[in-house]
Amino acid sequence: MKNEKLTGDEYDALEWIRRGTRANPCIGRNAKRLSGLKMVQYERNGSLALTGKGQEVLFLRRCVTALRALDADAVSAIDDDVVQFLSRKSHIAAREEGGYVLTPRGRESLADIAAQEPQRQ
Repeated sequence: MKNEKLTGDEYDALEWIRRGTRANPCIGRNAKRLSGLKMVQYERNGSLALTGKGQEVLFLRRCVTALRALDADAVSAIDDDVVQFLSRKSHIAAREEGGYVLTPRGRESLADIAAQEPQRQ
């Protein structure tokens, strides 16, 4: 899965599909590729649904977004499932005054993610 780089538009299409949107230009542009990557599948009625792989990709994106938000502001609002996952993986720790702080392991992961992203020009 690490070699399957998705564009922002493809992530948006996955999110639209997760929400149950039936027809949308963003979905139309990206459905074929996402289906080929086995992140979505066509149902019998012709609609698209996320596969387990697609759900995992969206969850991991939410985790990365949460790490970036916590790096910028320790009291950022984060979903409970993301907090549980990142805490279990020792990427974040609770602060006494509220919120969460990145652990050294979390900072290392965030640096690795930043290094893997293509340079924007």
